[in-house]
Amino acid sequence: MASNLVLLAPWLLLTGCIASLSVYAALDLGKRMQSTEQAEGRQWLLGSGLAWGTGVWSVQVLSINFEQLGFDVGFHPVGIFAAWLAAVGVGMAGFSMIGSRKASLRGVLAAASGIGTGLVVTQMLVFVSMGLQPGLSWDVPGLLIALLAGVGGSTLGLGIWYIGRSHPDSRVPWNLIAAVSMGVGIVIGEVVAINATGLGAQQASVFREVLPATSITALASVGSLMFVLAILVSSRLEEHTRESLSRVKTELRHQATLDALTQLPNREMFEQRLAAAARVADENQSGLALLFIDLDGFKPINESFGHPVGDAVLRGVARRLGSLAGPNDVVARLGADEFLLLMQDQPLAGDASARAAELLDLLQQPYQVEGREEREVSISCSVGIAMYPSDATVAKLLAHADAAMQASKAGGGATYCFYEPRMSSGAREQVDLLHDLRKALGNGQLELYYQPKVHAPSGEITGAEALMRWHHPKRGLIGPSVFIPIAERFGLINGLGDWLIDEACRQIRAWRDQGLRMRVAINMSVYQLRQADLADRISAALARHRINPKLLTCEITESVAMEDAAETMNIFNGLAQAGVHISIDDFGTGYSSLSYLRRLPAEELKIDRSFVQDLGSSEDAERVVDAVIKLAQALQLKVVAEGVETEQQYAILRSLGCDELQGFLFAKPMSARALSLWAMNDIGPKDIDFRESLYIDTRMAELH
Repeated sequence: MASNLVLLAPWLLLTGCIASLSVYAALDLGKRMQSTEQAEGRQWLLGSGLAWGTGVWSVQVLSINFEQLGFDVGFHPVGIFAAWLAAVGVGMAGFSMIGSRKASLRGVLAAASGIGTGLVVTQMLVFVSMGLQPGLSWDVPGLLIALLAGVGGSTLGLGIWYIGRSHPDSRVPWNLIAAVSMGVGIVIGEVVAINATGLGAQQASVFREVLPATSITALASVGSLMFVLAILVSSRLEEHTRESLSRVKTELRHQATLDALTQLPNREMFEQRLAAAARVADENQSGLALLFIDLDGFKPINESFGHPVGDAVLRGVARRLGSLAGPNDVVARLGADEFLLLMQDQPLAGDASARAAELLDLLQQPYQVEGREEREVSISCSVGIAMYPSDATVAKLLAHADAAMQASKAGGGATYCFYEPRMSSGAREQVDLLHDLRKALGNGQLELYYQPKVHAPSGEITGAEALMRWHHPKRGLIGPSVFIPIAERFGLINGLGDWLIDEACRQIRAWRDQGLRMRVAINMSVYQLRQADLADRISAALARHRINPKLLTCEITESVAMEDAAETMNIFNGLAQAGVHISIDDFGTGYSSLSYLRRLPAEELKIDRSFVQDLGSSEDAERVVDAVIKLAQALQLKVVAEGVETEQQYAILRSLGCDELQGFLFAKPMSARALSLWAMNDIGPKDIDFRESLYIDTRMAELH
């Protein structure tokens, strides 16, 4: 008996390792089912079934070699393949019961019973595939013991797995312990099942066409072992990739809510905290005070001493505001030289006034920059104060504090001012602009300006972004930041959007007739994206002007793209079917789901200018841009950076692998005629040229 155990020890060790490894791989893949979408979950379920079924099938085949039989063993091809399929099916059925996030103890017990029963059934199929004669004499009590061993081992293993899932932060290797427990149960069950068949009393195979046992044994040992290892390695690699993308997403989300220069909350984060503070104030029937702070004469500091000195002053302002704020106050940077201070501890008007006076005194003290005493910068500020709820609702509190700040600045600056209703006279100006904007389209007052995009490695122009301008008869040239919000608020944006699409296509056609094959990018408003026939409108404009769809890029901001996943996917698919180039704009400022992002038919990401502006002065900004570029490369997307203004930013973006650049460093937005003269007559910056690929002859059979 002892000698038999010594002879069988290597085989028992081999089968035990294969069984445990296959169970471990199946459990590891089962974990993926809990964290993925339904379609991906089915793929991981199939992987679990393949890993478990292949391992069990291998153990069943190899176990037969434990027996010292007096005849050659063979397997019928169809029968042994059917046994493998059955094992895979049993695995998928069992692990589907525990793959859900809501898997219960009852489900675990049911899965264990099904898997244990499946072990015996698939082993019987393996025996049948041998085609031995005379027929097998089944020992029912022995088969019941094998069934109990299979069910018991599965129950023990899955029970340990269930306990481990309830303690995700534990350092105990629950999955490994569960895999070994189930593996031992599988091996014991197979040995008992073989003894219950009376296998040694058989003499020969009744099948004529059989696969030699040596071939099946090699496949069951080496082949299955390599197969299960490959599944496990792919699972580990997928988890590592998912964790890496998750870290990038977390960093992007973190940076999206912080100002890169000062590390204060940005406007988006501040508005969230303001809304939360207002809810608490409403519950406690208390109030808030918002101080809007704008530095006086900050622009001359940048112009006189340079942006690094200006950035140092802004960081100094942020530190001083932080030292002045109370424990529950919120300090934020709104942008440029504007800051916010929200007082939450039931402040009265006198408290806000005292805080503003302290703030004025503290911020006007000299700032020492670059550690040199002779380089001292002094600056004052203007403060506007709005009280909640007496002065405004939450939605208007920031605007009213801004109006109060403008009033204090108009009074000479270096002071503070409380909000008064007369300060909101800007509303009248909006009404006047709305009246004029309704006539702008019909009177031909709108024009598209074009800012070139530059290929980062070569510095050559590859396309342009179309930017809308309004030639107001009295106010002169007005930028989109003034009239687009009005158009969106009062329902004019769809008309402007249709004009933008048609005008961009018309200009592409005009350039093409001149011999210039220019790709043009247009910005899509959230209101346009809600039009069910948007893709049809774009297709009609492309057909009307005989334009290749790939010459038109539709830029959609990240926040809009992530607003409604199902609806956005339909929009993207419609645009993709129209054949246009799709770009995710302002990337890094929203909250992207990476699993969702990778399924969008987009072809490029456009890094938000707020990150680009801080390159060279902020290591955090450079790390974020580097992360975005690597993420885009992983998703096989082109990367465009906007807002490039300095040679240093240009060099950093080029070294990080950015594909295209856009900004004042290369060219400001210009009229279509100016861009045509530059491209066709070489009238423009001499160090920037157009790519030769933009000049391609039109072929009759193509739309270019």
